[in-house]
Amino acid sequence: MPAAAASAPQDRPIGVFDSGVGGLTVLHELLVQLPREDFVYLADTARFPYGPRPRQELERFALEVAELLLRRRVKLLVVACNSATAAALPALQERMLQTTLGVDVVGVVRPGAVHAVAATRNGRVGVLGTEATVASGAYLEAMAAVDPHVDVVQVACPDLADIIEGGFPFDQRVVDTVRRYTRPLVEAGVDAVVLGCTHYPLVRPMLQRMLGPEVAIISSGAPLARQVGHILGARGLAAAREREGEYSFLTTGDPEAFRALGTHFLQMPLGEVRRAGPAPTPSEVTPA
Repeated sequence: MPAAAASAPQDRPIGVFDSGVGGLTVLHELLVQLPREDFVYLADTARFPYGPRPRQELERFALEVAELLLRRRVKLLVVACNSATAAALPALQERMLQTTLGVDVVGVVRPGAVHAVAATRNGRVGVLGTEATVASGAYLEAMAAVDPHVDVVQVACPDLADIIEGGFPFDQRVVDTVRRYTRPLVEAGVDAVVLGCTHYPLVRPMLQRMLGPEVAIISSGAPLARQVGHILGARGLAAAREREGEYSFLTTGDPEAFRALGTHFLQMPLGEVRRAGPAPTPSEVTPA
């Protein structure tokens, strides 16, 4: 392929990243809604989990991951991690727009928040998220910007992403953990719940059972995919090819471990997973 054609903006991939496999639930929606686009997904599994980490560390991690994806000449960056979105979205947007490529950055918080405000009937919305996401107040701010009269009840779930990332099948410990975190939301009478971590859609059936069938459960993947489609169209960056796009995977951790677990999350074949980036330091691997 000629060099000029290979570097055409429309032909470049979309970059997606998360701390682990949870962001594959977002990638799944992107693949379904934007089938002609190419994607490169990077999982920072060597430094998973992001949830317990301080904001400054998350911002540094996110900027490092963004640099790795810039080397793949991505045309847009999707932050498929609530903790990283809450901690680093402004810094990522500033950095990526400074590049010669002028890359837009979108995160998972605002699409989920907008969808939740639209879904609630009684004005009470619940948020289940990691410690970092809940502490940041990102969902409170995003929902208040849409409707300041919505009452938001947040519940931090420190160990839920770890348990889900631990693999399948889910056992009674997962059931008990999910029940413990949903109880405050049931007591508060919320009628819409945002899954403020991209791992949580994997336990959606449990969540629905415990919250009740009348409660709307909101994942960010579908509304974010629609937003990405709108941005690509507005920027003239939508892929013009007729064939299906391709998708590839990078991880800072063990490629085989990621591939084995990731298939459950993506619900599509993963193929080869490659190692990316320098090995993290021991202090980075273990959250403070």
